[in-house]
Amino acid sequence: MNIADRYSIPPQMGRILIIQLGDIGDVVWTLPALQAVRDAYPGADVAVLLREGSGSLLAAGAFPPKILEVRKGFKESLRLIRALRRERFELVFDFRADERGGYMAFVTGAPIRAALHFPLLSGLRNRMFTHLVAPTGEAVTVGAADQSLFILRAFGIEAANAVPELRLSDGVRLRATNILSGEGIPPAAEPSAIGERNPAGPCANGWVTVNPCSRWSYKEWGLGKWVQIVDWLWAEFRVAAIIVGSPAERERAEGMVRNCAGKVYNLAGKTTLAELAGILQLSRLHIGVDSAAPHIAAAVGTPTVTLYGPSDWRYWAPPGERNRVVVPDMACAPCHLKGCEGSGVSRCLDTLPVERVQAVIREALSV
Repeated sequence: MNIADRYSIPPQMGRILIIQLGDIGDVVWTLPALQAVRDAYPGADVAVLLREGSGSLLAAGAFPPKILEVRKGFKESLRLIRALRRERFELVFDFRADERGGYMAFVTGAPIRAALHFPLLSGLRNRMFTHLVAPTGEAVTVGAADQSLFILRAFGIEAANAVPELRLSDGVRLRATNILSGEGIPPAAEPSAIGERNPAGPCANGWVTVNPCSRWSYKEWGLGKWVQIVDWLWAEFRVAAIIVGSPAERERAEGMVRNCAGKVYNLAGKTTLAELAGILQLSRLHIGVDSAAPHIAAAVGTPTVTLYGPSDWRYWAPPGERNRVVVPDMACAPCHLKGCEGSGVSRCLDTLPVERVQAVIREALSV
């Protein structure tokens, strides 16, 4: 096990594996690293190992890499190990700080297996790699993408762009358009400027996407407040809302929609990740809580307004002036805790007033 901050590796690599076994947002933040590896080794076959279900997001791209997924079950695990061995990877980068990625890197048999060195993790994890990049204590400069890029820099690989970008294929965009048509949602229209109310029919000023739910309840704002946002968007600007989310969130989203007086559609649970990316790209603006959707929206070029509470917006928020955040005034935020006193509920979000969120949305719609 070698620990250093700079390495010299062969200039030619035939087969490279990137391991990212994090959540969907982590996959989005890996996009700059994926592109940097492709740029550094244009002749290499680059594959990505992801959690089950995450692969469809990268598959939505115009030029997707080879995608492998970790699936549950003993037989599935054996199939994956055999597949990894067959690929005969020469270089493996693991961008996570856990043991599972270490095991997957080790079973590839690749002669170069690299990750960031985390001294607090088990010694076994660290021994799974041939090259460990020594942390320097440098401040994060690009947010969540920086961990992956930090590892690559040790190998002389620099990213031309540190901001996640996902260029969707024509097929994905067509599928998204067909879903909207099937749900009776008008095509995206050229919006009128805020202050120039356009009453000429439904969605005359376009529509926005909204994700009110999160996998983690401590990141949520409260469905009642989202009802107020949806009604306000329609009453003030004739901007409709499309609720997006996972199948597990559909029932809650449906309950919210029933309480809305404004124009609203519920697509929660009705799209794949790829189709969600296509719909987000067509959206005038994406508004929501800290979850996968804001990261995907920003990566496909849609401006975002994201509510942050206990999680650190300085690290996780999509970069760029088109992406705005609404954060609490409470001095304890961000606390990085899963709710106050272990309750699963965050007071900093519970007390965040609707008017604060409306002000940021108004600003985003006015651009």
